[in-house]
Amino acid sequence: MGTSQYSSSFGRLQSISVNFLSKEFIQNLLKTNDVNEMIKMLESTWYGQEIKKAASVYQGSELLEVALNRHLVEVNKNLLEATPFSGKNAVRAYLSKWDNYNIELILSSKSMGRTITETESLLISSRNVPAGISAGNIPHDEMKIILAESGVEGVVNKLAKYGYGVILMQHLDAYQKTGDFAPMMSALHSAYYQKLLESLKFFQGDEGIIRELIRTEIDKKNILSLLKAKESDLDKEMVGRHLVEGGNISTKELLEIYGVKNVTEIIGRIEARFKLAKALEQYKTTNSLIDFEIAIAKFINTTYVNKLKNIALSIGTIFYFIFNAENEHENLKRITYGKRYNLSNERISSMLLI
Repeated sequence: MGTSQYSSSFGRLQSISVNFLSKEFIQNLLKTNDVNEMIKMLESTWYGQEIKKAASVYQGSELLEVALNRHLVEVNKNLLEATPFSGKNAVRAYLSKWDNYNIELILSSKSMGRTITETESLLISSRNVPAGISAGNIPHDEMKIILAESGVEGVVNKLAKYGYGVILMQHLDAYQKTGDFAPMMSALHSAYYQKLLESLKFFQGDEGIIRELIRTEIDKKNILSLLKAKESDLDKEMVGRHLVEGGNISTKELLEIYGVKNVTEIIGRIEARFKLAKALEQYKTTNSLIDFEIAIAKFINTTYVNKLKNIALSIGTIFYFIFNAENEHENLKRITYGKRYNLSNERISSMLLI
């Protein structure tokens, strides 16, 4: 793939990047007293337009979450448009993660009996923009029809005309017997990662870092599944159904690790890979698995994402901007969560991907 294809892309991405919030601005958001003060500060940034649109319907933390979601849709839509034709398949494959997010949100809402209005505002979607921010399969209006279904089975049937429905149907009987839709989502995630890794082949040779990043993301997902399962004392067979193939740590090894006594011993078995000793000490105080999620996410940023910035005029540059947009989105959500639940600024700061 000629590097000239990425020359204009790089210029467009640079014009987008000047809008990312500075570390100083993030620190000032931490100093605000509540979510409403955060909203006031963000009105002067590139989030202002979506905040203004959402303010006629929502307030407080819900307003901010809706605005952040819709903003991420637009940013990634622009990033996809800036991607040369030969790289679009890989970028679309990556961004289809938000289709999975939306499907999981809908399935969980149906299993809990939540209404369409309670769920629609949380979708990573905005009017006239495809629900999957890959600009892909499921239009927003179609997603609303799916939301209107009365239960999980109806949702799965509606998804049958998309690639997702075929995967979900294979596990529908199991859900009807157990009430657990996790195997459906595990299958969906497995298909997602397999397709994504396949799409990241046959480039200039500089996409290897992205593939390693994705494999480490799979490790993160699997490790968190192990930790959650150990806290809930689930049996090994059930845990195995929730693991995703394709990571650096095989599912066989993960299940062997699961045989230890507790969370502390699991962390001990993977310490050499991710250096989670500090997170383990925090966990002993907070009793929250988010400490491990944050630690692994920071490891991914340091080991992989930051390196992508230096691979000029390639698919790596595109992914660098995608990951930065997601990190900013996640940081703002975590600050919002912290303000909403009166966490200390020190605690919120420790949760940020900076």
